[in-house]
Amino acid sequence: MSDPRAPLRILMSQQSIDRWGASLAARMGPRPYELMSWEAATAEQRTDADVAFISREVTGTSTKHEIHPALQRIYALLRQSPDLQWVHIHSAGADRQIYLDLLARGVQITTSSGANAQVVATVALAGMLALARRFPLLWAEQQNRQWIPMMGARMPRDLPGQTATIVGWGPIGQKLGSLLQALGLQVVVVRQQLAAPHHPLCEGVEMVTFESWTQVLPKTDWLILACPLTSKTRQLVNASALAVLPQGAHLINVARGEVVDEPALVSALQSGHLSGAFLDVFAHEPLPSDSPLWAMPQVMITPHAAGHSDGNETRVGQMFLDNLRCWNEGVALCNSVV
Repeated sequence: MSDPRAPLRILMSQQSIDRWGASLAARMGPRPYELMSWEAATAEQRTDADVAFISREVTGTSTKHEIHPALQRIYALLRQSPDLQWVHIHSAGADRQIYLDLLARGVQITTSSGANAQVVATVALAGMLALARRFPLLWAEQQNRQWIPMMGARMPRDLPGQTATIVGWGPIGQKLGSLLQALGLQVVVVRQQLAAPHHPLCEGVEMVTFESWTQVLPKTDWLILACPLTSKTRQLVNASALAVLPQGAHLINVARGEVVDEPALVSALQSGHLSGAFLDVFAHEPLPSDSPLWAMPQVMITPHAAGHSDGNETRVGQMFLDNLRCWNEGVALCNSVV
């Protein structure tokens, strides 16, 4: 926490200042502060910010692999700001290199984990249902004006009784788990540590740790990734893991592309070992136009959009404002990256 007697210099987009300025004033109380827009700060090369709020419109259409010049200038400003103490970001994950660099020098990073959990869980479920009901196949046949009954080998399997293994048990995984249980699926959870017996998180699910997760893969019909990118999860779903899945299993990835060995995934899909995949994230974003995933009829691709919804801006802004109050009161911040 900075000196409460000194004005707190807060970097935000002009859009956020316009929307949240009055609410921010209420959180600040008597403490003096200065709001600095990213637009003005980059133009004037101001490097005296104490706090920064990176809302969705700040990162815009940049990805962590392809950063547009305007965002590059913002990142440079952050790196050159010696008094920067805390940055709140709109995303649930903090694996962009800029955040890793700031963390390494002692800047506190807080995320908006949970803001879009319901949205992402719903999108993951939609992808799963579309694959389960063979919508990609049916859409292709619609384009060709083909009427082919779903009988014989084309008959979809009942979802009740199938097993979904969810990797990651944060807000997204927990919401998705409850949705899948309501549909009659058996849910297995892979997380860092097992919950204590009779804990509410354990109710109705089987839990395993990353150290033993491959033991549940042979019974996994749906492998669903909803975990952060860490040293433990990077390339977690590799050729060996994919080979242990039963013939005809499916993959849903709303986590990070680097959790999956993408060439190994392509091979498993091409061989028919995996029946299909719903992929919202990729090893490199945007997904290169020459990726074989684009042309696979059993693969559904979305442009890292699972978390996008028109209510997210409000939820993220409220998280920042709540943390700002904690900051001024000297209370621990929520969703702090460790």
